[in-house]
Amino acid sequence: MEFFSAKNVNKVFADTQALTNVSISVKQQSIFGLLGPNGAGKTTLIRIINQITAPDSGEVFLEGKPMTRADISRIGYLPEERGLYKKMKISEQAIYLAQLKGMSRHDAAVNLKKWFEKFEIMSWWNKNIEELSKGMQQKVQFITTVVHKPKLLIFDEPFSGFDPINANLLKQEILQLKEEGATIIFSTHNMGSVEELCDHIALINKSHKIVDGETNEIRERFKQNIFEVKYRGDFEKVSTTLGAHFRVLSHTEQKNENLITVQHLGSQSNNELIKVLIPVAEILSFEEKIPGMNDVFIQAVEEANRKAAADKQVSEPKMDL
Repeated sequence: MEFFSAKNVNKVFADTQALTNVSISVKQQSIFGLLGPNGAGKTTLIRIINQITAPDSGEVFLEGKPMTRADISRIGYLPEERGLYKKMKISEQAIYLAQLKGMSRHDAAVNLKKWFEKFEIMSWWNKNIEELSKGMQQKVQFITTVVHKPKLLIFDEPFSGFDPINANLLKQEILQLKEEGATIIFSTHNMGSVEELCDHIALINKSHKIVDGETNEIRERFKQNIFEVKYRGDFEKVSTTLGAHFRVLSHTEQKNENLITVQHLGSQSNNELIKVLIPVAEILSFEEKIPGMNDVFIQAVEEANRKAAADKQVSEPKMDL
């Protein structure tokens, strides 16, 4: 079931096209990865969702209805640029931010203390923000983002500055929020986190959406017929037998066992590679290598940039000499 969507969103700042006809659909109680290089348009789309700015055309919807200012209280937004007041007491600032989202002072204090205890920072309740480390400050900001139990959560680089232990703590909390009913839009450059957390992703490049789909389906879509094979046998004989239909990308040998990475240059069936190898090698293991999201990101952006450059060259008028 669709919970949030953006339809044909366009946005221009001065001479810069920030978003070009971008549409996304986020299912209820899912984690949606909004990805792209720096300057691609992700933050602009996030600001449009949060009603910080408006699209030049197109529309955003929450539960099938056009979003309005009244929907802001249903959103929790953790921006990449953190913004806590350094001289203010942590508790007072957290309570104030919760009240801005519609909570009473009493309910805000009760719920915040539960979160502070959960994150083991209750001893900092009456400290000033400037007394906290960067990681501690980010924990406080995460808490203020989720304390009012918003239905839509937007996290922009939530793990920035966290050590591995605290990053893992935050990942577990994000997954728990999803289990409790939240729908999450998650923007990051950490592709490992995308693989761990995201059900669905959209990749934006130079204002255009270039990839959209379920995370595992996209990884399958970008696979390049690469296989890792461990075998016993003579490498030179295997290499010769593979012939022109296969390319050996890497080879290591240890204790009479060879490990090769092979790309099939023709058919997408892995049976053909096995059939070629069986007469000349004792196969110990065979695995197709599915690209990670980092490889998908690089490949998709490079392909989009090459296509854009080619289209530009075709469209540019030729000068008569």
